[in-house]
Amino acid sequence: MKILITGAKGMLGQTLMKQLPPLLNGKLNSPKNTELQENSDTNYEITGCDMEDFDISSIKQTTKHFNKINPDVAVHCAAMTDVDGCESNFEKAMQINAIGSANIASCCFNTNARLIAISTDYVFDGNLNRAYNEWDETVPSTAYGKSKLAGEKAIINHCPDSAILRIAWLYGENGPSFYHTMIKLGNQSGDALKVVSDQIGNPTSTDALVPVIAHFIKNSHTGIFHSTCEGECTWYDFANEIFRLKGLKRETNPCSTDEYPRPAKRPANSRLDKMAFRLAGISKMPDWKDALKSFIKAEKQK
Repeated sequence: MKILITGAKGMLGQTLMKQLPPLLNGKLNSPKNTELQENSDTNYEITGCDMEDFDISSIKQTTKHFNKINPDVAVHCAAMTDVDGCESNFEKAMQINAIGSANIASCCFNTNARLIAISTDYVFDGNLNRAYNEWDETVPSTAYGKSKLAGEKAIINHCPDSAILRIAWLYGENGPSFYHTMIKLGNQSGDALKVVSDQIGNPTSTDALVPVIAHFIKNSHTGIFHSTCEGECTWYDFANEIFRLKGLKRETNPCSTDEYPRPAKRPANSRLDKMAFRLAGISKMPDWKDALKSFIKAEKQK
């Protein structure tokens, strides 16, 4: 089975390129993912691509690359994820996140390839007083969220054999992410760090997400699925847990979002309820604290 990963040099893409081959081909010895590690007759051949390979906003280039690779499954991670940058350049955001996703979806449909696409909590406005499930109304309040929602709709319209995985508060090897920013600042001396305490979400590591993507490669679930770690916290809570596990001593103080105005509005509520996982019988992802602990442990072993 041929698998194409777009955005292979991004944070999630790098983790997928490293961890998917042994995971899918049954060469890992972890008891936690027995279903994914069983030996099978299927051999998984994984190809990564990024901006220098082809421009996803060009249907001509995308079609040419798909015809060359002829994948059975495409994992679409490529995106413009600079939230503030999207706000100042909405057309570019739409070109990459909406038109690019439409082109990937069209090529998947035309070549009978299954599509697994990565989306975001920013498709919601963040004003709900509970975790968002997959059937809640999408009302994005940022350019980034609008472009990603347009991409979701294009994927559904152009490629019925698709699964859209919405993620939030992602961190992974090499970053960039909140985790890496906190490590950098935590190792510096100075006054207490102010960290936002009125936004809440589900921190999720790329390591925890890869087995989920592997499951979707091996199974034919279609539709939208929220794919974040269990449990919830504020950015302030997240920073303190990072500091505790890393043994960093710099003091932190909670602050409000209003104290750190940004070009793009950050959602107060990024919590995602995994209702579609439960209804489809898909196993829960780990608790965010356990995932963070595992991520830091793996980091030390490198």
